[in-house]
Amino acid sequence: MAVHRQPGTVITDHTFSVPLDHAAPDGERIEIYAREVVAAGREHDTLPWLLYLQGGPGGRSPRPLGRDGWLTRALDDYRVLLLDQRGTGRSTPATRQTLPTRGDAAAQARYLSCFRADSIVRDCELVRSQLLGPDERWSVLGQSFGGFCAVTYLSFAPQGLKEVFITGGLPGLRSSAADVYRAAYPRVARKNAAHYARYPGDVATARAVTRLLRDEVVTLPHGGRLTPEAFQALGLMLGSATGSHTLHYLLEDAFVASPHGPVLSDSFLTEAQHHLSFAGNPLYAVLHEAIYGQRSVSPHGTGWAADAVRADFPEFDAATALAGDGPVLFTGETIHPWMFETDPALAPLRETADLLARREQWPDLYDAAQLAVNEVPVAAAIYHDDMYVDTAHSLATAGAVRGLRTWVTDEYEHDGLRVSGGRVLDRLVRLARGEL
Repeated sequence: MAVHRQPGTVITDHTFSVPLDHAAPDGERIEIYAREVVAAGREHDTLPWLLYLQGGPGGRSPRPLGRDGWLTRALDDYRVLLLDQRGTGRSTPATRQTLPTRGDAAAQARYLSCFRADSIVRDCELVRSQLLGPDERWSVLGQSFGGFCAVTYLSFAPQGLKEVFITGGLPGLRSSAADVYRAAYPRVARKNAAHYARYPGDVATARAVTRLLRDEVVTLPHGGRLTPEAFQALGLMLGSATGSHTLHYLLEDAFVASPHGPVLSDSFLTEAQHHLSFAGNPLYAVLHEAIYGQRSVSPHGTGWAADAVRADFPEFDAATALAGDGPVLFTGETIHPWMFETDPALAPLRETADLLARREQWPDLYDAAQLAVNEVPVAAAIYHDDMYVDTAHSLATAGAVRGLRTWVTDEYEHDGLRVSGGRVLDRLVRLARGEL
C-alpha cells in the first residue's frame, strides 16, 4: 500500500477485489482502485470518511496536486476517498485495447452491462465494509453522473450512508434517454445563443469551418475524421464555466493561409482532437445512454436516443444552416453512431456500443418508495439551466427524496464544484447539517 506526500496532503493507494457481477459473487473478479487523501498532520487522526464519485460515465477520479480545489474544504473535516469507478483509471480498465480479451462484441457488451451505477454502488459498499467496517457509515459527494450514482446508493444501500452531497447530478427518476435529450437540445440551443451573442464574429468562422468540412476530407492528427457533425460536437464545452471562451479561442485560430488558400491550422486540429477524442474515457461514449436505461421506464432500451431525437430539432442540422444565413449550432452531451466511425479510440467498439444501445430490460436504478422514506441527510446543488442535467428533472427528483435540501443557483455552471474553490461543497455541508 503506497503512501505519498504532496503539498498539504498525505495520499495512500488502495486496491480492492470485487465481483464483476455482484449477482454472482463467486464468479469472475475485477480490481477497483481508490486514492485516500488526508490533510498533512492529520493522517493518524480519527476522521469521518468522504467518498467522491466522479462524473461521467467513464471518468476516472481526479488526480490531486496537493490541497487544491474542493479538496481544500473537504480536508477540513474529512478523510477523502477518490474512487476510480470500475473500468476507469487504475481500476481494471475497459478500452478498445482491453475489451477484445473478453471475446466478440456480444461478449464485450455483456461484460459492460455490469458497469452501470448499480454495480458501482455495490463496489462502494464492499470498499466501505473493508475500510471502515461493516457498521460504520460514510459521507458521499457525487458530481454529475456521480450524483446519479449517489441517488442509486440512497435507493439500494442507504444503510451505508451518513450524509450525501450532490452537485449537478440529480437524475430524472422516470426519465428515459429520449426524455433526457428531448429536454437537452433546447438548453444547448440557448447556450449557443449566449455564445454567439458574446462572440458574434464566431458565427462566420463556424460557418466557414463547417463549409470546408462539408467540401473536403479533413483528418485529425490521430487519424480520425473531422466532419461537420464532429465539429459541432465541440459544443460539449459550452456547459462549463469557461467553455464559451475556450471555444472562441479555438475558433480564433481555425484558419491559416497556405499556397492553396485558407486551410485549417495544425494548432486548431490538434486542439479540436483534444476535445473530441474519447481515447482517455471511451466508456463515456459506450455507456452514456445506458445510464438512463430502466426496464420500468424504457423496456426496449435506449436505442441511440440522442441521434433519434435530433431529427426533432432541425436547427442543429449543419447542411440546413449552410443553406441559409444563420449560425451553425454546436451540439452538447450527445453520443451518436457516427462517433464510432470518426474516432479511432471508439471504432473497434462500434458493434459493442450498438448492442448496448439495443439491449432491453435494463434493471431499474432508483427505488422511488425507498427515496420517499429516506432518512439520510441530502443536500444538492442544482445549477439553473445546467446544459448537461435538466433542471426540471432535478427539481422533480428533489421533491421525491424525503428530506433533500436544494440550492438552486445561476452563479455557477455544471462544473461549479471544480471551479468554486470549495464554496459549493461548503454550502452543501452546511445545508445537510442544518446550519443554513
